[in-house]
Amino acid sequence: QVQLVESGGGLVQPGGSLRLSCALSGSIFSAYVMGWYRQAPGKRRELVAAITSGGTTNYADSVKGRFTISRDNAKNTVYLQMNSLKPEDTAVYYCNANPVRLGYKNVWGQGTQVTVSS
Repeated sequence: QVQLVESGGGLVQPGGSLRLSCALSGSIFSAYVMGWYRQAPGKRRELVAAITSGGTTNYADSVKGRFTISRDNAKNTVYLQMNSLKPEDTAVYYCNANPVRLGYKNVWGQGTQVTVSS
């Protein structure tokens, strides 16, 4: 069974930092583009950042310069380092594995809450 397990969410003050982690099990890590999405109350889920197996990254304009996505292919894990957090970053953050090979399925994590508040 292919599974994504996230960790690292929580409550942080504005200007603070958090690091999210997401571990893939049950499949081949290199078969996926890994991404982080978020969904705030009453809003649509949006892409925050994504990274290919080769390390090419893509960011939403709202997080450029503040967030960094990375992956450890040896540990089957993707990270999202979030710095200079703002209240508008408050959302449930979801890890996603988007396959680039035939026969693999798109997989979502269970989500982790990030709350930025003083």
